[in-house]
Amino acid sequence: MRSILIISGVMGWALLAAAPSAAQQSTTNPHGRLQQPCAVCHAPEGWVPARVTAAFDHGKTGFPLAGAHAQATCRSCHASLDFKGAPAECASCHRDVHRGELGADCARCHTPRSFLDRARLARMHQETRFPLTGSHVAVDCERCHTPTVQGRLTFVNRGAECVDCHRAQYQATTNPNHQAGGISTNCVQCHATTLWTRARFSHAGTRFPLTGAHRAVSCAQCHGDGVYAGKNTECVSCHQQAYDATTNPSHVAAAFATTCQDCHTTAGWTGAAFNHTWFRIPHHSATACSDCHTDPSSYAVFVCTVCHTQAQTDPRHTGVNGYVWNSTNCYGCHHR
Repeated sequence: MRSILIISGVMGWALLAAAPSAAQQSTTNPHGRLQQPCAVCHAPEGWVPARVTAAFDHGKTGFPLAGAHAQATCRSCHASLDFKGAPAECASCHRDVHRGELGADCARCHTPRSFLDRARLARMHQETRFPLTGSHVAVDCERCHTPTVQGRLTFVNRGAECVDCHRAQYQATTNPNHQAGGISTNCVQCHATTLWTRARFSHAGTRFPLTGAHRAVSCAQCHGDGVYAGKNTECVSCHQQAYDATTNPSHVAAAFATTCQDCHTTAGWTGAAFNHTWFRIPHHSATACSDCHTDPSSYAVFVCTVCHTQAQTDPRHTGVNGYVWNSTNCYGCHHR
């Protein structure tokens, strides 16, 4: 009887490898409908531990092992001994942290090489309404897609505005103070995805585009009071001190208008040229305002006879009725 029960030697191993054993064919077979020969996993010198031989091709089961799957232990996926009935869906082994937000097709974003294959995830992100650029490419997913309680969206319909993630930086910034200054939360007006610091604001889209020397002026020179939104754009709002201090001619004494652009340009504050729309110049050799406007307290007063002497003008007006050599009479005929 003992010799009948024991299978030994080469002939016994051949029988074991050739066909399913009685245990496989019985109704109590723990492997269910598995039709592989026992020798694929078991050895004659010991039934356990089981080791899969190189001859076994997992690809023939309909689920080829690739990437990290090739390194996983059998029991990682086959929790029970019923290998034939193991599900092939990713979610059967990998918990869906997206809670169904992104569907059941994990292969859209993940690969067997690595479940967190950043290259693949980044490529998929480019097809969304928020393509990743600059520093965003290297940011960890959970920095923006923060885990939430069950039922709240983490990936789908996520806010795509900068301030949705950068509100803390917006509120904490003091140079300049974004909140106090009423600066827009549209961060892209000043910031880029390559580097959050060293922001550059474009004045071109505002009601006060920067031209000339204004381009080189620091923000604090005009916005030192912390006011950004609704800032007064009149020249004198920044140049009142220059207006008051000017003595040649004295703007205050002469009661000049504070519309600085009448004489000045953004190319340079000095070298101003008044537009004599009612009295065109240069019409003679005058080089300074004071050549004609001898009273610095009133530029309504002007003198022609300083340059146009009587000896010059009398010979030219022989026969002119009503000719008198004085500035009032000169302007009566020569105001253009």
